[in-house]
Amino acid sequence: MTTFNRRDLGLLVLRLGTGAVLAAHGTQKLAGWFGGGGIEGTTAAMESMGFLPPKHSALAAGIGETGGGALLALGLATPAAGAAAAGTMAGAVAVHAPAGFFAMGGGYEYPAFLGFAAAAIGLTGPGAYSLDHVTCHVLNRPWVVGLAFAGSALAAAAVVGRRSKGRADSAGTEEG
Repeated sequence: MTTFNRRDLGLLVLRLGTGAVLAAHGTQKLAGWFGGGGIEGTTAAMESMGFLPPKHSALAAGIGETGGGALLALGLATPAAGAAAAGTMAGAVAVHAPAGFFAMGGGYEYPAFLGFAAAAIGLTGPGAYSLDHVTCHVLNRPWVVGLAFAGSALAAAAVVGRRSKGRADSAGTEEG
């Protein structure tokens, strides 16, 4: 008789739900699916939000969400997937932060939750019901966790910092 491990089953449900939401959100940016603007609309949105260069930012956000979400759902390269999705959500949090916490007022509640969930999965690991488990965790090693999260944190800080500097520079030229 096979018994299911509740922890592994819970991780499967969390990975599938979080990954599917992230992937769907990312395909809005990349392909215009589910009512999204596609890469052109996302590029215009990125430009209006102060992300430079806007097309690279649109591609990075779409790939981070779509790729990170799909890999999380599959439980493949879980640390890199969680780090990529969390880093991408850090950029979204920066955009929504001026509106406060709650999503009802345009705040960062939703992207923060997705980022924390993705990071938690990336740090915890995918569980037994995953492709990482099937492949003997070749892409789910402790050094991958450290490298993926350090790289994602540095990239997110650079992107958010560049956006902040660009917004401050444009505000200065508008005043002058």
